[in-house]
Amino acid sequence: MSLAPLAGLPAGTHRALARLVVAISLALAVGGVCAQDVRADQVPPPQDTPYPGTIAIHVDASDTSQGIFRVQETIPVQAGALTLLYPQWIPGAHSPIGPVAMLAGLKLSANGKALKWKRDEYNVYAFHLDVPAGVSTVDATFQYLSSRADNGGFEITDRMMDMEWSNVALYPAGYFSRGITFAPSVTMAHGWQFGTALETASQSGDTTTFKPVTFNNLVDSPIYAGQYFKRVDLNPGGDAPVHLDIVADAPKYLEMTPEQLSVHRALVTQAVKLFGSHHYDHYDFLFSLSDQLGANGTEHHQSSEDGMGPDYFTAWKDAAPGRDLLAHEYTHSWNGKFRRPADLWTPNFNVPMGDSLLWVYEGQTQYWGYVLTARAGMWTAQDFRDALAMTAANYERNRQGFQWRTLEDTTNDATAAHRSSLPYRSWQMSEDYYSGGQMMWLEVDAKLRALTHDSKSLDDFAKAFFGVDNGSYVTKTYTFDDVVAALDGVAKYDWASFLRARVDTLNPPLQNGLAATGWKLVYTDQESAYEKQYNSRPEPSRHLYNFAWSIGLTMTDKGQVNDVRWDGPAFKAGVSTGATLVAVNGQTYSNDVLKAAITAAKAGKSPIQLMLKYQGGFKTVAVDYHDGLQYPHLVRIEGTPDYLSQIIAARK
Repeated sequence: MSLAPLAGLPAGTHRALARLVVAISLALAVGGVCAQDVRADQVPPPQDTPYPGTIAIHVDASDTSQGIFRVQETIPVQAGALTLLYPQWIPGAHSPIGPVAMLAGLKLSANGKALKWKRDEYNVYAFHLDVPAGVSTVDATFQYLSSRADNGGFEITDRMMDMEWSNVALYPAGYFSRGITFAPSVTMAHGWQFGTALETASQSGDTTTFKPVTFNNLVDSPIYAGQYFKRVDLNPGGDAPVHLDIVADAPKYLEMTPEQLSVHRALVTQAVKLFGSHHYDHYDFLFSLSDQLGANGTEHHQSSEDGMGPDYFTAWKDAAPGRDLLAHEYTHSWNGKFRRPADLWTPNFNVPMGDSLLWVYEGQTQYWGYVLTARAGMWTAQDFRDALAMTAANYERNRQGFQWRTLEDTTNDATAAHRSSLPYRSWQMSEDYYSGGQMMWLEVDAKLRALTHDSKSLDDFAKAFFGVDNGSYVTKTYTFDDVVAALDGVAKYDWASFLRARVDTLNPPLQNGLAATGWKLVYTDQESAYEKQYNSRPEPSRHLYNFAWSIGLTMTDKGQVNDVRWDGPAFKAGVSTGATLVAVNGQTYSNDVLKAAITAAKAGKSPIQLMLKYQGGFKTVAVDYHDGLQYPHLVRIEGTPDYLSQIIAARK
């Protein structure tokens, strides 16, 4: 439509009509797109009806050198259209990261004849085919090509493997995953032993056949296997067996001292005392000790995938950081697998998940992971306080992103960022529902104790909320209102407003829990023993040197800048994430040289000169910082109840 005939009208009228014309044009354009270009996949929605027949799946996982998992499936079918799905939304990942790009060589056939398949135009996880008349089964063969990058991320090595069924299975669309039955079997490298929540039906040579299981439970039951394997009973005499299934890079890493065995058994005891129940027939910690197999921490209902460095046991005295992993993933059997946010439950693995309550699912699990590690004796009380001090310091000095994001908004991070590295984490933030949620639940615990004059605590919430239906492992969903009602059942209070003020507002008061439990955060120029271990261990921090609370940098041991605190001293000087620090005040960079420079600057007015290598060039920046080294610690607030010590005391 031309505007020329309108040229003689007043300017204001002209502009108004012009805007109207543009609006009409856009509306017509959008309407045309909507009417003619409906871009939706052709995947049948899941129905809660049983799939007819049992799908046989066999995985040959014996290729330890090339990392190729070879899959065969026999799928009962009826004539007509059939859609096969590769799992996309993976439980525990909270995001659509199913590695469909690693599926290769897909061939479908029936009665020995090849069947043509076509990937959905708008859904790369869906494969369509037409089943001819007279065909009752379709055979599917393909390979899952696991990562071969030598960066500590292998799924299978020449000594061990972590096999997740979601990576090696196709399943029919149109059904709830709980309505599809699979008969699984796997062939492993010769002589390997394994741990899994699946129950063995038979064994022939290196091939194990498991009892038939619904697809949701199959995906929930990974396999850890290895050349060097040890199974440890963590609940002798208990009504539900719990085992630690260890695979290691060498036999020496399998050895546990009596004291180590005792505290790992105490973890099970303390968790069951906390929740007053269990929601499994049996439970297996699938535990890899390796610097080759990818480090892992993924929850399942009757097992968990747990990965640490090879010297977890042999370097016990120097390796407290990361030791809360087992407690965290074990807690998920109650919080996340049995009790699950309603928007995180899905009928199959290709329906999008909602993550809005991850500050309960993960945040409270992070809280109990720390607490149970201390109650079991896997951490000393000082280890616990030092670990909590580092978390608290992040939320006091290193999360400027709360100026524009809420804690609840960070529950979108797993989907938005796919857990990739971020250039400015302190500003962007990244899944802060874990540790930010932990800090909030610390305050909730203190509040419950204060409201009830120390007669009730978050332990009572845990029993009432997660401990119901002892023995059941049928998922029981919950909403925000259910959480509020359960807290109200422990102690009457305006919990809805309390929680919303922390998860749904900017600059939430996440430090309140420390003072409420009788402790406060202080900084000194000396690292705690825990932080020294954290900064020197290859796992979980990979030699991360933390100057976030002083000049505002974290770096690898090679000097590469891992993060820059937003609006901190280094940021204001122009330091960028990804740069490499090569010299400090004219001296070749080392961790000790940087520490000395920060210390010297406290007594003078000269800025700290940092020479950086970045994008093929060198530059020197002046960091105007004079407050010295800053490392967090917790100290008691005299004259207040010491709730923190009560929280981590072992339950009798």
